[in-house]
Amino acid sequence: MAYAIIETGGKQLRVEAGRFYDVERLALDPDSTIDIEQVLLVQTDAGVHVGQPYVSGAVVTGTVLQHRRAPKVIVYKMKPKKKTRKKQGHRQELTRIMINEIRLNGEALNSNS
Repeated sequence: MAYAIIETGGKQLRVEAGRFYDVERLALDPDSTIDIEQVLLVQTDAGVHVGQPYVSGAVVTGTVLQHRRAPKVIVYKMKPKKKTRKKQGHRQELTRIMINEIRLNGEALNSNS
């Protein structure tokens, strides 16, 4: 089972082909493809390829499924005995992507086409 660690939206994420992941909002339309070249690590049956900082020749290809919003996070601040209360909510904008394949030097390690 091959997997890769990619960097997107300022976060690192372990991805496998055939699975979907929620990442920070990407400026792409649904059903469009994305090639992620910021691959930090690729693990195959043959061994591990570690980048410095990125693995050269490694590309993770995916498809944008939909744009979503994360569950609401409530921030509530209160100072006791002072009648000071502040309630604030936040919903993070996300993009759900399906990982189609992981390529290393042009060779598909795992594909889900």
